Amino acid sequence: LISSATKSLRMETEILEKKLQDAQMKLAEKDGDKEKEIQSLKRLISELEFQLTMEKSNNESFLDKLRKEIKHKSDELEKLTQERTQLIHSLSQVQEENSLLQDTVRRECEERFELTAALGRAREQVLELRRLSGTLA
Repeated sequence: LISSATKSLRMETEILEKKLQDAQMKLAEKDGDKEKEIQSLKRLISELEFQLTMEKSNNESFLDKLRKEIKHKSDELEKLTQERTQLIHSLSQVQEENSLLQDTVRRECEERFELTAALGRAREQVLELRRLSGTLA
């Protein structure tokens, strides 16, 4: 009876040991799969971090270009604004000078008209004097 019980316990022990080995192998296999997955996720994280770093660098570079372009455009705008102000000032001076010249021309035309009228009267007087002197002689 004892021999039979011992044999039965040994067989049960062997079965349990085999189950334990199988469970340990499955556990080791799962651990290996998990380790592979962890390594894969670590590589993916590294790649994504690298891409993020590159995107940040590209964005900073792009922002720097935009800032420089904005500065350049702002400088151009200020220069053009100054040129415009100078042109407006020059235009104002030219308009004032033009107005003075127009007044001068108007006055000279009036004087010329008066001189022409005076010359016409003087000619008439000379002709009248000639006629009178011609009739006296």
